Amino acid sequence: MSRNRATWIGASAGAVLALCAGIALAQDAPESLLPPGFDDPAPPSRPIPAPTATTRPVEPRPGDAQSGAVVQPLPDLPEIPGFGDIDTSNLPSIEQLEAMSTDELDQLLGLTPNFDIPPAARRAMTRVGVIDSSEGGLPSRSLARQPAGLLRAILRGTDGPVVSRWGHILLRRALASRLAAPDGMDPVEFATLRARALNAMGEHAAARALVQDVDTTNWNDALTDQAITAYVATSDIVGACPAVRLQGSREGDGRWTMLQAICNAYAGEGARAGAELDRALRSEAAERIDVLLAQRYAGAAGNGRRAVDIEWDEVEELNPWRFALANAVGEEVPQNLRDGAGPYYQRLWATGAMLPLDLRAQGADRAAREGILSSTAMVDLYSQIYADNRIEGDAAARAIALRNAYVDPNPRERLAALRELWGGNTASDYGRYVLTAFAAARFAPSEDFADEAAPLIGSMLSAGLDRDAMAWAGLVSADSAAGAMLSLARPGQVVMDRDSVDGFIDDDSSAGYRRSALYLAGLAGLGRIDREDLDDFSGRIELDLARENAWTRMIRKAAAVDNVTLVAMLAGLGMQGEGWDKMTPLHLYHIVSALNRVGLDSEARMIAAEAIARG
Repeated sequence: MSRNRATWIGASAGAVLALCAGIALAQDAPESLLPPGFDDPAPPSRPIPAPTATTRPVEPRPGDAQSGAVVQPLPDLPEIPGFGDIDTSNLPSIEQLEAMSTDELDQLLGLTPNFDIPPAARRAMTRVGVIDSSEGGLPSRSLARQPAGLLRAILRGTDGPVVSRWGHILLRRALASRLAAPDGMDPVEFATLRARALNAMGEHAAARALVQDVDTTNWNDALTDQAITAYVATSDIVGACPAVRLQGSREGDGRWTMLQAICNAYAGEGARAGAELDRALRSEAAERIDVLLAQRYAGAAGNGRRAVDIEWDEVEELNPWRFALANAVGEEVPQNLRDGAGPYYQRLWATGAMLPLDLRAQGADRAAREGILSSTAMVDLYSQIYADNRIEGDAAARAIALRNAYVDPNPRERLAALRELWGGNTASDYGRYVLTAFAAARFAPSEDFADEAAPLIGSMLSAGLDRDAMAWAGLVSADSAAGAMLSLARPGQVVMDRDSVDGFIDDDSSAGYRRSALYLAGLAGLGRIDREDLDDFSGRIELDLARENAWTRMIRKAAAVDNVTLVAMLAGLGMQGEGWDKMTPLHLYHIVSALNRVGLDSEARMIAAEAIARG
C-alpha cells in the first residue's frame, strides 16, 4: 500500500513539474513586435496564364523591301576638331613649365582665385573713405555732381607737402572723408587719386586706412601700387598680402617678387617662399641687401631656421623698401645712411612706433611743423624720452626743458625753458612751437612778459588754442606781431582800425613788405578791413589782390555754391610747397576768403594767423 502511494505521488509530482515547465516556457517566449499580418504565411502564388496563340507573321515575298531594326535619327552635333587642328604654338614647353613658379602655373591653368571676400560680405563703393560726416568728415555727396576732369586735375596736382600746418590738417580731413565719386569717375580711380595725394603729403597711415575701405577684389594696378606705398611706409608689409596673392605675378618687378615670397611665407608656405627668394637673389631681381632683408622677414614666419646676415658695407643709400624691412625686423640702419635721409624718412621716423625714441625725436619737428603730428603727440613722445634714463643728448635735454616749461614755479625760468626749446628760426623750428603749445597756454598773461607775447601766442595758435591766446589781447599793442595774430585769430566779426594796420606796416622790416602783404590778405579774406583802407594800403605796398587765374576763379565759384569739400581740396592745391616762401598773398587771400564763406571759419582764422607767425 505504501509503495503504490509513493508511486502515485511520484507520478503526480512529475506531471506537475512538466506542467509548470510548460507554463514557464510559455511565459518566457517573446511576443512578436510586428503589426498583425506581417508574420502571416505568404499566400500561394497564382498560376501564370499560358500565352495565347498569335498569328504567324507573314513571310516577306521576293521583291518586297526588307524590314530591319528601327533607328532613331541622331540630332545635329557640332563638329569636334581633331587634335591635329588645335594650335599648340602658344603652349609652353616642358622646360618652361619646369621653370614656372606656382603662381604662374595657377595663372596658366586658370586656378588663380578671383576674390577673397564672399559675395555676401562685399562692400559697396558708393562711398569710400575713413571719416563719416557724422564723425567730422565732409559731406559725402558734395563731389558727386562735380566734373570728373576737375577733380582729376586737382588731385593729380596735389603731389607734395602743404606749406601751412592748418592747411595740411584740413586737406587730410577732406581726402580721408567718406565720399561718393564724381559723376563719370570710377570709384576705384577716385580712391586711387586720394590715396596718392595722402602718400605725397606723408599721411601714409591715412592712405592705408583709405585703401582698406575698398575690397581687394576691386583693386586695379594703380590702387594696388598706392596701397603698397602706404603699407611699406608704415612697415606693415603683410598688410598688402591679400592683394598680392590675389593678383598673381608681375614680370620684371623685383619688389613684387619679394612681396609674393613674403606673403607665401606668412601663408604657411615657407619652403616655397625660401626657394623664390633664393631664385631672386641668384637672378639679381633686386639688390642684394633688399633680398636679404626680405629673407630675414620671411624667415620670421613658420618654422624658418635660416640665419641671414645683413651686410650694409656696400649699401650707399636708403630706399623705402629696405628702410621698411629694416624697421620691421629690428635691424638698425647705419648712421651714415640716416645722415643723408631726406624728408620722406624724417616723417617716418616721427611716426614709427618700433623705432628708438631719440630717432623719432629727430623727425618729430618736421612732422609737427607739417601737421602730421599734433601737439599732444609731441608731448607724449618727449614724456617717454624723459622717463627713459638711457637716452642722452639733444632729445633728453629737450625733454628736461619741456618739463621745466610746465612745472617750474618761477615764470621767468619757465619762459627761459620755452626759449630754449623754440630756437631762433620760427620758419624752421615751428615744430617746437607746436610742442610747447599747452605749456605756453599755462603761462599766465602778465605785463612783465608782454614783449614775449608774440612767440607765446604763435605757439598757442599752432594747436588751435585761440581762447587762451586771446587772454593776452589787453596786454599787447594792436600794431605788433602779437596784436596782428590776435586780430586774425579772434572768433566772431571784427574790423581793424586804420591806425593799427598802418602801424604794423610801418614796423614791418621784411623784404618787400611781405609780412604786411600777408597780413592784409588775411584781413581781406576774413572781411576784417574796410575796403577803402585795403585799397590805400595795397597801393602803398604794391599789393594786387584783384588778379585772377584759373585757380582763383575756380575756388571762388566753389565757395559761391557752398561746396565745402571742393573748396578744401582747391585750398590744398593752392598751398603746395615746402615752406611759406612758396605762399603768395593772392593765394592766401582767396583761400582764407573761400574757407570763411563755406563755414570753415576756424581753419581760415588759423591759416591767416599762421601766415604772420611763419611768413
